[in-house]
Amino acid sequence: MDTLTSNEPILVGIDGSPSSIAALTYAKRLAGALGAPIEIMITWIYPGLMDYAGVAGWSPEEDARQIVHDAVTVVFGDEVPDDLTISVTNGPAAKRLIAASAHASMLVLGSRGHGGFAGLLLGSVSSACAEYAHCPVLIVHPHPVAHEPREKADQRESAVPAAM
Repeated sequence: MDTLTSNEPILVGIDGSPSSIAALTYAKRLAGALGAPIEIMITWIYPGLMDYAGVAGWSPEEDARQIVHDAVTVVFGDEVPDDLTISVTNGPAAKRLIAASAHASMLVLGSRGHGGFAGLLLGSVSSACAEYAHCPVLIVHPHPVAHEPREKADQRESAVPAAM
């Protein structure tokens, strides 16, 4: 696939984190330079072990739609491109993004989302997508990394065994 002349979209995975907003901002610049459309994807799942009867009216899908709306407003303001598409889908983020990458010229992700452990340089979704995506993957940090990578967890004095 020739990504510079492809009409396939630049796929951007977001979750509302600063890192994903940085990814969407970078994708906007790339799309403008390459004349490519943008597809924003957000996924949602029902959290396990939760009593939904106590949260009547709550919808993770609606939360996801609001996150996309807010991200588009922050990045594009009143100048939303006509060829911008949005996918709000149920399921694991990495699995859905990898599947959608088969029809994308590039996948752009933030380095860390809302989940996971603080201190990790690369999140599990971006790591899985970097390994298995069907197109080139660009991973964007929310700000320049101005320090050396942190020590491995097993070398830190404050490390706690993961299993007992």
